Amino acid sequence: MKKLMFALVALATLSFTACKEDASAKVDESKKEIAEERDSKTQAYPVMEFEEQEFDFGTVEEGEVVEHTFVFTNTGDAPLIVSNAVATCGCTVPTWTKEAIAPGDKGEMLVKFNTRGKPNQQMKAVRITANTQSGRETLRIKAFVNPQNSNAGSPVK
Repeated sequence: MKKLMFALVALATLSFTACKEDASAKVDESKKEIAEERDSKTQAYPVMEFEEQEFDFGTVEEGEVVEHTFVFTNTGDAPLIVSNAVATCGCTVPTWTKEAIAPGDKGEMLVKFNTRGKPNQQMKAVRITANTQSGRETLRIKAFVNPQNSNAGSPVK
């Protein structure tokens, strides 16, 4: 058993010492220059910059449909494409500029919130999928919804 262990240790030592050749001598200089040039070029991304990322509707009555338009500018170096926008709840519906937004141009995200069946304090998020560097942006809306039934949530008397 000792001889087997000794043989394995010797084999492992031989393997590690045999690979000590100068690896940097094997690098092709022309390929190294090409790789450095490629890595030095940074990818151009669009940047979705909103005038505001959260909007407060204040106090609204239950049953109302309220809406707000979020305006954004592409401050990046490539065309901005919003591929999807989804809300955390079916009561909130986003619609947005579908065509590509050139650098420096503006786009809009209209968010509608149906307050029916949503009494009291509400906060909803809209998650945006776009070709930005992070790939995700988030907007928020909030409101205090006055219940239609003033006894809603109170104990029965």
